[in-house]
Amino acid sequence: MTQAQAIVSDGVASYYGDGFNGRRTASGERFDMHDLTAAHRTLEFGTRVMVTNKANGRSVEVTINDRGPYAHGRSIDVSKGAAKELGMLGSGVARVELKVVDSDSSAAPIANELDVAQAQRVLMDLF
Repeated sequence: MTQAQAIVSDGVASYYGDGFNGRRTASGERFDMHDLTAAHRTLEFGTRVMVTNKANGRSVEVTINDRGPYAHGRSIDVSKGAAKELGMLGSGVARVELKVVDSDSSAAPIANELDVAQAQRVLMDLF
């Protein structure tokens, strides 16, 4: 198991969609509310995260392409498409487990090179 796979935490997810669709994200991409993307305060752009809704067990893999969430107590903002996959459109928020996943993407070397101190900072930032 890589260090990236070991980064797991619990938190609260919210979602954003209609009002932000088409706007530029912090990574410079245009936000598409139907894509499986998310905003996180500290994870590198391109990092892939498995988000699991603790209430229903549904999971979705998202790619970090924006910064946020800015609401107090939230760990991650997922796109509307990801929220649909997680079954949280009705409530707008959900208790979730976040797991940084290993990948072959350009973000993989960054995630795999995390040292213990960096991993601890990422976990601390989730709450």
